[in-house]
Amino acid sequence: MYKTLFYSFAILFSLSACRQSSISNADGPDSLAIKAINDSSLTGYLAKIASDDFEGRKPFTNGETKTINYLKAEFEKLGLKPGNGDSFFQEVPMVEIKSIPEDKMLIKGKTGTLTLNYLTDFVAGSRRVVNEVSIKNSPMVFVGYGIVAPEYGWNDYAGLDVKGKTVVVMINDPGFADSTLFKGKNMTYYGRWTYKFEEASRQGATGILIIHDNEPAAYPWSVVRSGWSKSKLTLQSENNGMNRTVVEGWITLDVAKQIFKMAGQTDALFTEAKKKGFKAVDLKMITSLKIKNKIKKSITYNVLATIPGDKRKDESIIYSAHWDHLGVGEKVQGDSIYNGAVDNATGVAALFEIASAFKKLKKSPERSILFISYTAEEQGLLGSEYYAKHPVFPLAKTVANINMDMMGIAGKTNDVVVYGYGQSELEDYAATSAKKQNRVIVPDPVPSSGLYYRSDHFNLAKVGVPSLFTGSGVDNVKNGKEWGLKQVADFTKNRYHSPQDNFDAKTWDLSGIIEDVRMLFDMGYRLSNETVYPKWKIGSEFKAIREKK
Repeated sequence: MYKTLFYSFAILFSLSACRQSSISNADGPDSLAIKAINDSSLTGYLAKIASDDFEGRKPFTNGETKTINYLKAEFEKLGLKPGNGDSFFQEVPMVEIKSIPEDKMLIKGKTGTLTLNYLTDFVAGSRRVVNEVSIKNSPMVFVGYGIVAPEYGWNDYAGLDVKGKTVVVMINDPGFADSTLFKGKNMTYYGRWTYKFEEASRQGATGILIIHDNEPAAYPWSVVRSGWSKSKLTLQSENNGMNRTVVEGWITLDVAKQIFKMAGQTDALFTEAKKKGFKAVDLKMITSLKIKNKIKKSITYNVLATIPGDKRKDESIIYSAHWDHLGVGEKVQGDSIYNGAVDNATGVAALFEIASAFKKLKKSPERSILFISYTAEEQGLLGSEYYAKHPVFPLAKTVANINMDMMGIAGKTNDVVVYGYGQSELEDYAATSAKKQNRVIVPDPVPSSGLYYRSDHFNLAKVGVPSLFTGSGVDNVKNGKEWGLKQVADFTKNRYHSPQDNFDAKTWDLSGIIEDVRMLFDMGYRLSNETVYPKWKIGSEFKAIREKK
């Protein structure tokens, strides 16, 4: 899930493997196509994609070269056509920045100096494509959530000039604390750390520090530390990122509390910031930090393959799953290769399974099916951002995007989680296909994690394409919902974005993935033979965008 910091309640549910999918020839796709989605082929794909051979699948590395060539070869074996003209690849120009901040970050106030240790107390980097940046004696201002949302009557920067200053902000959005604000526990994009960096740049701030807090962030500090200890990628731009703040970073909750105390404030300031009408607080402290950047401009690649429609080739349905992960990095429990088995070898393997099913159909789909495995999702959904700006099929004729990221590895469930529940009519298609398996669709059990805004479909949604992101259910067939949630918590704490996210054929139960993938194939098959375009539902922030197209 971007992830970089992600995720997921899509991961580890239900242990039973006894039920068989009830989708059959009578329901639509012929049984041969459905059977093409099976445990044997899925196991083979997972074992390969999540192996050490691919070196953690990070863009700009040998691991990328091995990975994308493998994807191309497998799509060719399945009989798919190149998805970008005569090529399986779409070039994505990016810049890699390895930010190396000073080991100590100093924060000074009238009552003393606070020294923060890199990785333990803070992380920091810069998106400016220059060899060195620094902030010196930058005044610090606490701006609550750091949100400007006119539609919710919220502006944390109201009447504030932050030029030359470093803003300190909380993660998530006001709805996390007060269900009457924003969308309640359903986190909006305003709660994402990416938005907070973007808004601070728009406001002209020199620096921004996000306060990490486990519950509203939905991941521990170890995930922040892991992601920020490595080089970062960003799309190349004409201004070389000079419109961004000089410094972007995070601090721990304990550090934030120390800063408040030195500033003569108490933890009550957090509570005040959660209320409408909060006014930013000058912390009367200054901070300084120098960062050296190692810069490399290069090309990374999205991988695209297609099954052309036999009647309406210009209309497309996208199945997507990012191929990248975090590469080789900080050693944890004796392992330094971040294989990303759940995240997201599962999604890539599912692409192959669905492609195989479509190729087994007796009759080709009427609409084209486009399979995209994106690059640099873990770096901020960058591959999908590039595709959304440079689509192969016109966006107005892109019928839907069905995204797969971090799929369930512990068996079947009675339900299917829909992230961003209530967004589009694609949920109705999913519900119909799930019903054939005697399952139901349900909202995200932990909507405050904001997973709808944390994977590649989001960039297609932002340009109006109805987009669906599902996860394995929470109703464990054998052990119940509570057991399932405990498995999720364990994964997030111990394996998410760590070298311990490995494929284990002995302990993984793939029957749940098989059912989920068959469901997603079934709904896509139905869409591929219709003439209607699914719509965004009333209340979706993407509805007006689509209607303009």
